[in-house]
Amino acid sequence: MARTGELCRLVAQGGELEGEMISFNRATMAAISLGVGLLLSAAPSTPGQQTAQQAAQQTTQQAAQQKENTAEFPEGALAPDNLAKPRPKAPFNLTGTWTVDLSAGFASFMFGPPYPKFKPDAQAAYDAGKKAAAEHKAYRDDIGHCYPAGMPMLMTRVWPIAMIQLPTAIYMVSGFENGLRIIYLDGRQHTPPDIVVRSYNGDSVGHWEGDTLVVDTNSMTTEHHWIDQGIPVSDEFHMIERMRMVNDGKTLEIKYIMTDPKNWDGEWTSTKRWNRVDDTDITEVECTPDLNQHLLSTHDE
Repeated sequence: MARTGELCRLVAQGGELEGEMISFNRATMAAISLGVGLLLSAAPSTPGQQTAQQAAQQTTQQAAQQKENTAEFPEGALAPDNLAKPRPKAPFNLTGTWTVDLSAGFASFMFGPPYPKFKPDAQAAYDAGKKAAAEHKAYRDDIGHCYPAGMPMLMTRVWPIAMIQLPTAIYMVSGFENGLRIIYLDGRQHTPPDIVVRSYNGDSVGHWEGDTLVVDTNSMTTEHHWIDQGIPVSDEFHMIERMRMVNDGKTLEIKYIMTDPKNWDGEWTSTKRWNRVDDTDITEVECTPDLNQHLLSTHDE
């Protein structure tokens, strides 16, 4: 270690080592400095120092693991500690019952027209659905066979929706099959793709931009999941909603920005409105095949 200390002094001062002059350029200085660092780090430590170093390293590892676990499995939205955290007051509160505005006509529950430029498979599905409608036939009417409506159709499928807004989340329950949707507001990120459980309504997280609630939704299942008349969604389907209150809080307006590079080009946008209905409650709804099998709208013929 004496030689190491002398070498450190020499590196710092450019002096002599046992009477021998050494000339240093920058590369040589850097190499010697690295070697000195390695020598010092490899120097044996006392048992007390080892114990302290191990404890510090273990604490660091535990903190990193806890942070990772919190990111993947955040505190529950209904956990008292989470609800009690200080947060800015929300610009509006959606608590209440809402029904989609169909004043422009019953077909306005659909998200087109206008439609984006579809990929070949999606275009074929759109054409088949349009042809079936002209012939008064059903096409991919899985909703009529008790499959969930899924996003975004859950929001506009005629039936009212009850919404309960808390500081950490917005819970939505539709009068159509009691479909449940949750929008988390507690600052969490999307569930990592390697552990997320895909669903019809997806993984939704929201944040405030001024007086607008911006909701990002992904991780939706694709099986029996259609938009409008049988237009498919893929595992890359992604949706942004920009929600704001208008008409003195009596009307909710949502602008939808939907992308799915496997099914259409660019963005598919649509804006919808909902009105408060204070004389309506959401009741229990059960969809069973035996109740639907005699409905003509659920069959091709």
